[in-house]
Amino acid sequence: MHALRIGFLLLTLPAYLQAARILAIFPFPGPSQYINVLPYLKELAGRGHHVTSVNAFPQKKPLANFRDVFLPDVFDNYNELINELSEPMNLWQGNNAINKFFVDITRCVLTNKEVTKTLLPPGKDHFDLIIVEALRSDAYYGFAAHFNAPIIGISTFGTDWNIDSLVGNESPLSYTPLATGGLTDRMTFLERLSNFVDTTVAWINYRFFHMPEQEKMYAKYFPEASQKVKLTDLNRNFSLVLLNQHFSLSFSRPYVPNMIEVGGLHISHKPAPLPKDLEEFIQGSGEHGVIYFSLGSNVLSKDLPAERRDLILKTFASLPQRVLWKFEDDKLPGKPSNVFISKWFPQPDILAHPKVKLFITHGGLLSTIESIHHGKPVLGLPFFYDQFLNVRRATQAGFGLGLDHKTMTQQEFKKTIEILLKEPRFAQIARQMSERYRDQPMSPLDTAIWWTEYVLRHKGAYYMRVAGQDLGFFAYHSLDVIGFLLGGALLLVAIIVGVLGKAAKLTDFGNSKKKLKTK
Repeated sequence: MHALRIGFLLLTLPAYLQAARILAIFPFPGPSQYINVLPYLKELAGRGHHVTSVNAFPQKKPLANFRDVFLPDVFDNYNELINELSEPMNLWQGNNAINKFFVDITRCVLTNKEVTKTLLPPGKDHFDLIIVEALRSDAYYGFAAHFNAPIIGISTFGTDWNIDSLVGNESPLSYTPLATGGLTDRMTFLERLSNFVDTTVAWINYRFFHMPEQEKMYAKYFPEASQKVKLTDLNRNFSLVLLNQHFSLSFSRPYVPNMIEVGGLHISHKPAPLPKDLEEFIQGSGEHGVIYFSLGSNVLSKDLPAERRDLILKTFASLPQRVLWKFEDDKLPGKPSNVFISKWFPQPDILAHPKVKLFITHGGLLSTIESIHHGKPVLGLPFFYDQFLNVRRATQAGFGLGLDHKTMTQQEFKKTIEILLKEPRFAQIARQMSERYRDQPMSPLDTAIWWTEYVLRHKGAYYMRVAGQDLGFFAYHSLDVIGFLLGGALLLVAIIVGVLGKAAKLTDFGNSKKKLKTK
């Protein structure tokens, strides 16, 4: 036994000798974003790396090699943002609202007492790697320059033009829609026109109105680093970007070598047993099965207008299926006997249950990935941001349908549920998509860990960085070459026109002289 222990120690010692100090910054107050990355951070800690996580959801129990830096202030304006985004507004107003919110979040990170005492002072601490949620918070990318460490970004919604810019990825607007636009990769001319205009407006708003605020904070809180590295250079020097997306979940698109799909890295491949009361309720559904209804962590069912809530209750009461409803109050007036409410459900474990036949969802990306992973059809009721896009993709792919939660009637709601339950094509396509998604050489979590440690092993792996990151706008898009060629062509045309004009004049002059001689 003693020899076995020594052998095990010798085998594991190299991993601990190579253990890295990792600073992870995930300050977003929406729980789903941190739910997505927490298994990844825990796995890094479990492999011997020392993880310091700046976040809004600290661990309830201490975890080895894992230190939380709690950010309570990020919740201050969160509900106001959710309510604001749920109301009609134009694209410019929407961008302003989102950018202002993320400026506030960035400031919360950089003014947090523990951050200012232990992370910001020069020489106070050291980290070998910075991992950040790459979401409109450029100023705290300054930790990479502050610690002279490589930086990895994680995008919990996949990629867009802003995420692409971190590694120089090219995403043609002809078939890569803006995440908030609700379009797919199969766009009509008018949709492509709309996508081009919307993306341009978003870029202008971000570059000329949001970035100056981020640059001010970068200069203020990283005075030494900002003298050496410009923020516009720093946010184009990421070693790696991990995307919570996969081509089997949405559509194919180009990626540079250091942009890696790890969609669903939070999903465990071995579902946990359900609590006894929940399992008994599901098993009691008989041949009709169960519908699972959740609006996620950002939209609360208890805050739905009374008229909408009553419509949903009456619809559920008229169904033969049993319903699990994530409802954030202890009581739901008028709740029928076939409805089971809870403030929280183990969602992936519920979706894994064979008696669960349909998922009614807000259309968040994590929920969409979980539904595909477990092969469940969906009814989408989107509220904001990328939810409209996710629901439209589900409809286009054929494993779901969508409704407008504000205008749907009780008859429309019930009929759509019945279509999804009774027509076998929806469940069949959901199972096919599940098979495609699961057919990967490594699990998403293993892929994320491998690439993270690859970056550590190769000191940032900067050789994966594309040369386009060093080019200006005109050179990157070859506008200087096009301008040169057009200028050359115009000059050539001008010379030819000039020569022909001169030749014409000489010809006319010669003809005139001949006429004079004839006379």
